[in-house]
Amino acid sequence: MAGPVDIPKSDRDLERTAADKLLGPFQRFMKFEAAGGVLLIVCALGAMIWANSSQSEHYLALFYETKVRVGFGEWGLEKALILWINDLLMAVFFLLVGLEIKREVLVGELQSPKKAALPIAAAIGGMAIPGAIYALVNMGHGSMSGWGVPMATDIAFALGVLALVGSRVPVSVRIFLTSLAIVDDLGALLVIAVFYTDSIGMDYLGKAGIVLALMMVLNVMGVRRLVVYLLLGVVVWYFVLKSGVHATIAGVLVAMTIPARTRVDQALYSSFVRSMLDRFDADSRGEQKSWTTSKQQSAVLAIEDAGHKVETPVRRLEHTLIPWVAFAILPVFALANAGVSIGTVESDAGDGSLWTNRALWGVVLGLLIGKPVGVFGFAWVAQKLGIGMLPEGANWRHVFGAAWLSGIGFTMALFIANLAFADAADLDAAKIGVLGASVVAGVVGLLILMMGKTAETE
Repeated sequence: MAGPVDIPKSDRDLERTAADKLLGPFQRFMKFEAAGGVLLIVCALGAMIWANSSQSEHYLALFYETKVRVGFGEWGLEKALILWINDLLMAVFFLLVGLEIKREVLVGELQSPKKAALPIAAAIGGMAIPGAIYALVNMGHGSMSGWGVPMATDIAFALGVLALVGSRVPVSVRIFLTSLAIVDDLGALLVIAVFYTDSIGMDYLGKAGIVLALMMVLNVMGVRRLVVYLLLGVVVWYFVLKSGVHATIAGVLVAMTIPARTRVDQALYSSFVRSMLDRFDADSRGEQKSWTTSKQQSAVLAIEDAGHKVETPVRRLEHTLIPWVAFAILPVFALANAGVSIGTVESDAGDGSLWTNRALWGVVLGLLIGKPVGVFGFAWVAQKLGIGMLPEGANWRHVFGAAWLSGIGFTMALFIANLAFADAADLDAAKIGVLGASVVAGVVGLLILMMGKTAETE
């Protein structure tokens, strides 16, 4: 068999166009696993600087006073830009969360009861203990409504920090943290739906249920075109929004209706692709490098079509949404929600000081004490009782480091804070607590994992 063809340097240069050279650094950045977290940090810092600068009135005017109307007649919606971001864009984020939950339950770590037990127990502890600590700090005060804020884990941020550790931790730790965060997100969704919904319009909720039932019927009938589900999903979002239940819940409900079965048997797909590759090779023109024949192009298109059919709609939509969520939706959310004027918080706080605000300390203690203690403690108990087992190749130092990373609340915590607080001073204080505690939790977790050794070498 002939070895690889040595392409002359001039030909390689021709293959890399000017556009490739220009876009190359951006493409490499987007492939970097922690890139989404880096962009989130930049946007959050930018929001804080903007909100505390001489241009702060423009920040407020853009996100809180700018009205945007979409639709027509009685079907039209007019909302401030911040609400479009938090209600609509974040519904897309929760659609992605729902897809991840569905995948993990069907084919991931949550499919196996024994493997799922440890992250589920850890997630329960990571929600219960932070909520309890917040409640103890804020008992009897108006800020008590924020007990759900420190329960949340930012999966994108936590995994981004974990990526910085590299090969120092086994892959199983990433899977454990991912499963933990997904269960945590599911718990946060239940908290939002049950405790942060003031009133429910049953007529609109019933209409949303009818559309969801239709989507399930289409799934059973074998309809796989994602555009059908996404268009009906917009209708579900509208009805859920009008019902009084937070509109982001629609994202998860829609995710549950997306087909998760393939149209093509794996063995049949493998055989078909091999036959198309044989056809591609059979029509090769030897030295010709830059052009493909019509038969070769047909073979390539046939392989591409077969790839779409063997890939499940759930997975395809998930892959499509990931870059949009990581590099557009979450950064915009951070920019719109992380801008807190510290001076305003101090002047508006009940006792005149940010640093004695109970919401602030409830969040900080919940994330920095409640999360590590709850996640690690419940995981340890589950393992000792024989309910769960440690991730393969991992040790308790790895679990402790992951427990600290789960204290990165950020996106989910900021989102719940917006729902929880009616008092502006408490809301801003809680946001500062979320941002500060998330940074500390991320740094501590990173240091613990950087010093850790794999179970095989200990």
